[in-house]
Amino acid sequence: MRNVLTFIWKNHFFFLFVLLEIISLVLVVKSNSYQGSVIINSTSDFTGGILQTLGSFGSVFKLRDSNTALAEENARFHNRDRNSYIITDTNTFYVNDTLYEQEFIYVSAKVISNSTNRRNNYLKLNKGRRHGITKDMAVVAPNGVVGQVIEVSDHFSSVMSVINKHSRVSAKLKASNQVGTLIWNGNNYRRGTLVDIPLHVQMRLGDSIITSGYSHIFPEGHLIGVVEDYRIEKGANFYTVDVAFTIDYNKVLYVNVIKSLHQKELQQLETYENQN
Repeated sequence: MRNVLTFIWKNHFFFLFVLLEIISLVLVVKSNSYQGSVIINSTSDFTGGILQTLGSFGSVFKLRDSNTALAEENARFHNRDRNSYIITDTNTFYVNDTLYEQEFIYVSAKVISNSTNRRNNYLKLNKGRRHGITKDMAVVAPNGVVGQVIEVSDHFSSVMSVINKHSRVSAKLKASNQVGTLIWNGNNYRRGTLVDIPLHVQMRLGDSIITSGYSHIFPEGHLIGVVEDYRIEKGANFYTVDVAFTIDYNKVLYVNVIKSLHQKELQQLETYENQN
C-alpha cells in the first residue's frame, strides 16, 4: 500500500492532467452536438470491433457443432435416397416404395487422424463397432471417395485411404460406362491412375470418373475424379488414364461410412465362384 501511495505522489501531476482532460472531454461532448456525435461514433467502432472479435471466437465453436450436425444430416439424407435402395420386383413399371429394399446405410463420422505423405496412407474415425461400423465398409466424403474400413475397435475405426498402394477401387468413365480399376502410384496425393480401359473406348478429357458399383463395398455413382490425361504405354492393350481427384485428402474432416446390407450375400457368391 505504501508503494502505491508513493507511486501516485510521484506522478500526481500526470494523473491530474488526465483527470482534467477527461473533464474537458465530457464538457465538450455535452455542449457540442457535433463533437459529441464524432466521439460516440468512434467509441462505437472501437467497442464494436472488440465485440466482433469476441463473437468470432464464439463462432468457431458454434461452427464446429454446425459441421457435426451437417454431417449427420447428410448421412440421414443418403439413407433416404433412392440410390441406397434396390428394386426387388421388376415385373411392373410403377414406382412404389414397396418395390424398394434398402441396400446401403450411411453413418456420419469425424476424421481424427490422417496421413497423405506416405506410400501407405490411413485415416482414423471417431466411430467404431458400437456405432455399427465393421470391416470392409466404404468411406466417402461429399466430394469424393475416401477409402475402406480395414479395422475397428469399440469406439474407433481405421480406414485404408484411396491414396494407398494396396487400394483398388472399381471405377468407370461416366460418359461411356467403361469399367476399370483405380490405383495410386504413390507420387501425388491429388492424382490417381485408372487402368484396364480398352483401347476402343472414346476417351475425353474432363470426363467424370465414378464408382462402378461392381464391388460389394462401394455403391455406384460416387464421384472419384476427372480425366486429366491419358496415354497408351508401349505394347499395352489398355489406356493408362491420369485422374485428378475431386477431393483434397489433406483436408478431409467429415465422412460417411457406408454399410452394404447385402455384402455377406455377395461375398458368399464370390467364394462359390472362386471355388468352382
